[in-house]
Amino acid sequence: MRRSGAVLAAALLAACTTLAPDYQRPAAAVPSKWPQSVEGITPAGSPIVEQPWREVFLEPRLRSVIERALANNRDLRVAAINVATAQARYRVERADRLPALDADASASARRLPADLSGSGEAAISRQYGASIGVTAWELDLFGRIRSLEQQALQTYFATEEAQRSTRVGLVAAVADAWLALAADRSLLTLAQRTLDTQQQTLAITRRSFELGASSRLAVSQIETTVARARADVASQTAEVAKDRHALSLLVGDTVDEAWLPSGLDDTSGALLAQVPAGLSSDVLTRRPDVMQAEHQLIAANANIGAARAAFLPRISLTAAAGTASSSLDSLFEAGQRSWSFVPTISLPIFDAGALAASLDIAELQRDSAVASYDKTIQVAFREVADALADQATIGERLAAGEQLVAAAQDGYRLSEARTRNGVDSHLSLLDAQRTLYGAEQELIATRLAEVSNRVALVKALGGGWQ
Repeated sequence: MRRSGAVLAAALLAACTTLAPDYQRPAAAVPSKWPQSVEGITPAGSPIVEQPWREVFLEPRLRSVIERALANNRDLRVAAINVATAQARYRVERADRLPALDADASASARRLPADLSGSGEAAISRQYGASIGVTAWELDLFGRIRSLEQQALQTYFATEEAQRSTRVGLVAAVADAWLALAADRSLLTLAQRTLDTQQQTLAITRRSFELGASSRLAVSQIETTVARARADVASQTAEVAKDRHALSLLVGDTVDEAWLPSGLDDTSGALLAQVPAGLSSDVLTRRPDVMQAEHQLIAANANIGAARAAFLPRISLTAAAGTASSSLDSLFEAGQRSWSFVPTISLPIFDAGALAASLDIAELQRDSAVASYDKTIQVAFREVADALADQATIGERLAAGEQLVAAAQDGYRLSEARTRNGVDSHLSLLDAQRTLYGAEQELIATRLAEVSNRVALVKALGGGWQ
């Protein structure tokens, strides 16, 4: 038995190695620097990536909505369940490295006919036993079980990163939906104000027509514009309702009106924390989806070790110790001890190429995981670069939009004065109203794009998940 113990110790030491290839992170298939078009505006890696979302999104009502979503969202619940499932699978694989002890108790009775009995008389024999032992414990000499354990562990880690990625996506989606609602409410207010103004213009034009100062054509043209404005109000009303439905779906519950903005002007100035400057593209490796892809790659790498070990002998032990007796009364008396020790070795000889095919599959899965990792990095690089490109020009677009609205307002005031003094017709005033309406719509869209771009940049950097 001492020699058997030494063999077991040697086997355990040998199990510390595996046949998996040494893992090396693939070189990032993206440039180390951002495109020249976004140099000087690139954000710093650690502050935004490592900040909790509460320090990124500063608007109190938006924070409340995000908190409710994190508590109720169904996709996040599914992600949490997936993490728990992967963790349980890892515990199953880890348990295979250690022997499983089983306790057994048995009782049997057997009657032997007289013609088969040595004494010439029928006999009844009984046997009782109790034992504790190990059944078919595999000695992991070549790291097969350790490789499977590593694969399960990395799959668990990948599932955790998938949960983080879901969380990042949810926070950004809630912020986008909240901001879209604010913008559409601003557009609805604008459409209603424009409708009211055009209805006033229509009333004035009709009176002018009745007095013979305006033509029927002018009345018809303004009626068309009023109908279009009424359609815009109806359309924007529907958009606001759909925005609320989308937000409720993300939150998983009805959102209190007190947590919702009445428009973009109703959002606080410090909606999001500013993203500081100075970032290397290496920060992309900390994005949850990139880390998920890397853990999946490590898991595929470990699976090669298990596939290689399948070619080699597999040794398992079955051992038990206990007592046995023909009488239940004497089962636990001295001298009734029993034991068994059954080592088994299994060596694959012919499998029609199944093991080689399994190894090929494992290596191809590893190659596929490398390609997936490269693609994930490239997608991450593009998302950040696109967000930075928008950030580089959004300030100019916003300033131009504000100037356009100011000019359109001046034009409308001048046209209104000229119409009131009889210099221009109401059609000129109508054109000025249309120009102002379009400019204000464009400015609202640009303001939404500016804040949405900051949300997209936070999401692209993988920040705000904690």
